[in-house]
Amino acid sequence: MAANMVRFRGGAWGPVRRFGLAAYRKYSSGGGCPNIPLTSPLPGVPKPVFATVDGQEKFETKVTTLENGLRIASQNKFGQFCTVGILINSGSRHEAKYLSGISHFLEKLAFSSTAQFGSKDEILLTLEKHGGICDCQASRDTTMYAVSADAKGLDTVVNLLADVVLQPRLSDEEIEMTRMAVQFELQDLNMRPDPEPLLTEMIHAAAYRENTVGLNRFCPVENIEKMDRKVLHSYLQNYYTPDRMVLAGVGIEHEQLVECARKYLLGVDPVWKSDKPKQVDKSVAQYTGGIIKLEKDMSDVSLGPTPIPELTHIMIGLESCSFLEEDFIPFAVLNMMMGGGGSFSAGGPGKGMFTRLYLNVLNRHHWMYNATSYHHSYEDTGLLCIHASADPRQVREMVEIITREFILMAGAVGEVELERAKTQLKSMLMMNLESRPVIFEDVGRQVLATNTRKLPHELCSLIGNVTPNDIKRVVAKMLRNKPAVAALGDLTELPTYEHIQAALSSKDGRLPRMHRLFR
Repeated sequence: MAANMVRFRGGAWGPVRRFGLAAYRKYSSGGGCPNIPLTSPLPGVPKPVFATVDGQEKFETKVTTLENGLRIASQNKFGQFCTVGILINSGSRHEAKYLSGISHFLEKLAFSSTAQFGSKDEILLTLEKHGGICDCQASRDTTMYAVSADAKGLDTVVNLLADVVLQPRLSDEEIEMTRMAVQFELQDLNMRPDPEPLLTEMIHAAAYRENTVGLNRFCPVENIEKMDRKVLHSYLQNYYTPDRMVLAGVGIEHEQLVECARKYLLGVDPVWKSDKPKQVDKSVAQYTGGIIKLEKDMSDVSLGPTPIPELTHIMIGLESCSFLEEDFIPFAVLNMMMGGGGSFSAGGPGKGMFTRLYLNVLNRHHWMYNATSYHHSYEDTGLLCIHASADPRQVREMVEIITREFILMAGAVGEVELERAKTQLKSMLMMNLESRPVIFEDVGRQVLATNTRKLPHELCSLIGNVTPNDIKRVVAKMLRNKPAVAALGDLTELPTYEHIQAALSSKDGRLPRMHRLFR
């Protein structure tokens, strides 16, 4: 047998590396050497060399502004693929002077024929050569055109994005197809078993009545036929301007992205070029509070062998703060602390089963089907709301349970539940930022709003600094506002808006007692 073979525990034979042989012989005769701790390196074993990163700059987001006002932001992330896109400060909140639904139409028309590309198929084939996919999403305040593709195809991708954003053909045929797509989406919105998107629309409309983020995100049915190229161009010439755009990229070199931007986005006239002065709506969101009710038969939303029972859905919200304010972080922690979800959920670490809406609501009231907290935040306002659903006969009781939870937010905050919420928020932030498209959106949105980007470790540090007093302070400020209420389904038992407001102004969150002779 070879001299450098040794018998390991269990009887197996194996080689000992040359530099460790002497050490092995020295310490394997007798029962080991009790004088050397496990933390000390073995004699004769070379010192390990670990890979290092050259300072913090590898993680920093680089931002460059071109002569025309266009900002370019990039984040290095190593790998074969990159995500690149254009984010525009444009959305349904800017449609006050226009036909409602323009952003919805532009989202559906994205990546259609342009000056260079004859059809959507041609665009998809071009991307396919670089293993690419494309997408467009329009929200209340931002429109985002994005492409994920092989990093070697960056030049092609930026050229395509510039053409899609600035040179769309908007042919009559494409607009007609979009009308059909929008019509179908509106029908689907009213028929789907999950009413959350519809309730979100309603709560925004109630909270910001007929202004900014309260304007409808979806195109109203009566406006579908009114949409044409002229209407779209009149909006685009005011809002699709370089100073309102960010070209963001993840997984590419910054200098390379800047070079492509200069080539395809500098000195390019859009197809709607006009000498008219730009008219941009700079309205600040005005929180009004109020109620929006939609009486609807929910008994047949989900038929089949196991139909969902008829439910009434209520969403109650209060104004929080914008994502630019310092209180944004305590509100995010508060939202995580409230948590919640559906009445059926398989538990487990990180599922939020110890959040207040599970412990105090779903675990105690078996008849409630859902209780979930949401936090919507924008550059000038925010909305913290709780969505709950139950049998129509128990709506009054359900509303009182939710108003009580709002009042309890201002009470004692347990150290354990606060630490759990902070840890959960940090882990959610870090897990989401493992995904390249999520990093891209984070980079783009932050640079669009603030011209810079807070890095994940900075945000984690801010989350870690939140104290029980911070939670109490932001809740006290929030409870001074009028509530916004959205109600959907059979609303026979729904308390009046005045009663809900009175409950949120009381010490215990209880609704005023009603005395009825007949029930």
